[in-house]
Amino acid sequence: MTGDAGAIGAEAGVRKLVPLAVLQQLVHEGRQQGLTYAFANGAFDLLHVGHVRYLEAAACEADRLIVAVNSDASIRGLKGPGRPVMPEADRAELVAALRVVDHVVIFSEPTVTPLLLALTPEVHCKGTDYTVDTVPERDTVRAYGGRVAIVGDPKDHSTSGLVARLR
Repeated sequence: MTGDAGAIGAEAGVRKLVPLAVLQQLVHEGRQQGLTYAFANGAFDLLHVGHVRYLEAAACEADRLIVAVNSDASIRGLKGPGRPVMPEADRAELVAALRVVDHVVIFSEPTVTPLLLALTPEVHCKGTDYTVDTVPERDTVRAYGGRVAIVGDPKDHSTSGLVARLR
């Protein structure tokens, strides 16, 4: 592969990363074509096989997959000092590079509820560390007519575990 081909691939991943207003328009246009949307979210700090399996399973829930990536500030609030390991732009670009991901948006809010209300995906996907009844946004999703799906393999992989092993 030449350097130009790699640059084109990177550009394609970056084009998947869009601001919320653009994403809302893309979702609106997609729905006019009959497409359905699944939504997944996470920090994706040090992308690992558990993330890939989660996103692959989420992509099977609808025609298109939207992934919301936590901002650096929100990860610091959730995970503490020293996190994230990689900046949000890098994490979002890595997620966008995955074939199963159609759109990526970065969010700073404490929960994804505002994004769910703005996009109303048909399916809100969470990992196997949740049950349908423990998903914090379940009532929001049900209120607009969506459903919650628990997807991916057992939570045997974690960025925190990787960071600890590296130290």
